[in-house]
Amino acid sequence: MKVSVCIPCYCAERLLRPLIEEIKKEFEKRPEYDYQIVLVDDGSPDRTYETIKELCNQDKKIVGVALSRNCGQNIASRAALPYVQGDCAVFMDDDGQHPVYAIFDLVKKIEEGYDVAVAKLEHKQHNLFKRITSDLNGWMSEWAGVKPKGIYFSGFYAWSRFAIDALLQYGSPFFSSVGYLTNVTTRFVNIQVEHQKRAEGHSGYTLKKLFSLWATNLTSFSMRPLRTAFFLGSVLAFAGFMFGFYLVLRRFIVQSIVPGYTTIMAFLLLIGGVILIFLGIIGEYVGRIYMTVSDLPQYLVREDINANLSKL
Repeated sequence: MKVSVCIPCYCAERLLRPLIEEIKKEFEKRPEYDYQIVLVDDGSPDRTYETIKELCNQDKKIVGVALSRNCGQNIASRAALPYVQGDCAVFMDDDGQHPVYAIFDLVKKIEEGYDVAVAKLEHKQHNLFKRITSDLNGWMSEWAGVKPKGIYFSGFYAWSRFAIDALLQYGSPFFSSVGYLTNVTTRFVNIQVEHQKRAEGHSGYTLKKLFSLWATNLTSFSMRPLRTAFFLGSVLAFAGFMFGFYLVLRRFIVQSIVPGYTTIMAFLLLIGGVILIFLGIIGEYVGRIYMTVSDLPQYLVREDINANLSKL
């Protein structure tokens, strides 16, 4: 069985060599598996791509891909797919936090017939901000129906050949592999994996990038935000009607109304804020539709190495 190990890389010039050597050693222990390694440089400002070039020259089973700009880990993972030759693809980070030996635990689940096998990381080594935002993203994705219930997602996972071929047909510029595969297959599984300490550096995820990821997950394959907006709008409209009815009754019964400037302003601010939020949600959908029909590319490859040996 041939396994393609795909690694999105960003500012990893000092991390790649030891990681690649460790991957090769693990495959040497298991001669029944052949390997291919796809390294995607996500617009790194350092010498990451130069390191990738050197690794590709030393081993023709390593494919190097340079994106034209920084697109984020999600898109960098997508960019690896056209180069995958293996019967399955395993994706992992470049920072050494994903144990290499667990590659084969994921592969075994694919061999059992699953389309998506995801490592559930124990004792996360992330900071508090990353853990909270990661859990929040998982909860929101599950609520929106773009993630299977009870399945934990991380950056360490494996896809079957069926899942890879399905994702290659996905041309939207707003790439959400989880949302797409949730609509394609039900064969998901988790395995327990120990989370290792980062070799060096720190995570590149910022609140802005995480918000962009949430927006993509929530609006790419779910109508629930729009339906929630409609429901809340209906509730507020009903509440406004009842309050107006109450004021009319009070006018006829009491014959006088004490001016309620504070109450009126509170209601106006509440309703105005809710309307703006709903318009923002609708605008997000409309904007994504516009950019999709404008044929906005998911990414552009500036250069690749050993691709003539691997690209399908």
